[in-house]
Amino acid sequence: MCLLLCRFGNAVWKCFFLEEFRMKKIKYYYNTHTLRYEKLVTPLHVKLLRFFGFLSAMLVSAAIVIFLYNKFVPKPGEIESNKKYQALRENYSILNGKVHTLQDQISELEKRDNEVYRSIFEANPVPDSARAKIIEKKQEIQKVNLLSDDVLENEIAAQLDNLSARVAYQEKSYDGIAKLIKNQDAKLACIPAIQPVSNKQLNRIASGFGVRIDPVYGTPKFHKGLDFSAPQGTPIYATGDGVVKEAGFSDAGYGNHVVINHGYGYETLYGHMFRIKVRQGQRVKRGEVIGWVGSTGKSTGPHCHYEVHINNNVVDPVYFFYNDLTPEQYDRLLKIAATGSAKSFD
Repeated sequence: MCLLLCRFGNAVWKCFFLEEFRMKKIKYYYNTHTLRYEKLVTPLHVKLLRFFGFLSAMLVSAAIVIFLYNKFVPKPGEIESNKKYQALRENYSILNGKVHTLQDQISELEKRDNEVYRSIFEANPVPDSARAKIIEKKQEIQKVNLLSDDVLENEIAAQLDNLSARVAYQEKSYDGIAKLIKNQDAKLACIPAIQPVSNKQLNRIASGFGVRIDPVYGTPKFHKGLDFSAPQGTPIYATGDGVVKEAGFSDAGYGNHVVINHGYGYETLYGHMFRIKVRQGQRVKRGEVIGWVGSTGKSTGPHCHYEVHINNNVVDPVYFFYNDLTPEQYDRLLKIAATGSAKSFD
């Protein structure tokens, strides 16, 4: 019986000890008024404050951890996106370099088009406003880091469209130049370039271009052309290809005369003919006989009065004999025309 009581007491003691061990540790404090140790009891509002403080600290800590994780720890999708973005930046840099190279090349072509080719063929330069009339000038591209993928693509596409339009317009300009080249032979054939009468000895220019004494009135008068003295019946030649504009008698003093329209703004006049061979509207070639020397109209002797007009303005015909003379003969002819008779034949 005593043994059973001892064993039961030990079991209760063990259970009590274990229960006390499992229970929260109890705190005591010394009360100076009662001079006794009393159990420390935490008020409810303090417990609540501690609970919410602990909860707040946990939430703030969790937020900080999440923020640092999102900021410094790359996600698999972001890693892939960054790789694509870096590749896009590199491709954009390469494309942008090519675009600038093409722009420089096209600018050089446009400069050559204006300053060289069109100058050679006496064509007006193509204005930049015409080349860019369907293109709005873009500002320089901003830094790549500030542009999204869509903006990058749009900027590249816009620049390529700009270049395509400039190339297309430049091709059109070169097509025009090609036509000018094809027409250049015809133009050279039309420009007056020989003397209207045979003058190998350079002794038939009787009166030059400029102010001369009128043979009838004896007063100074502007002489619009050159007078080639020659026997009546000497052939008169067309000095360039063209179409006969006038062929008949003139009341203005030229007598039997012929006017040839050579195109490109050039016209020539042949006056005082004995007889006219061509008719109005007839197409003639350089060197073709159009009539014969005479002394009809206001004339004091057989000769051919010859004028050159450019865009309805009279010019000195002596500068249009370069095709049938050597440089030495041409230089001599210039001196003869400058020092010819002070009195004209008409």
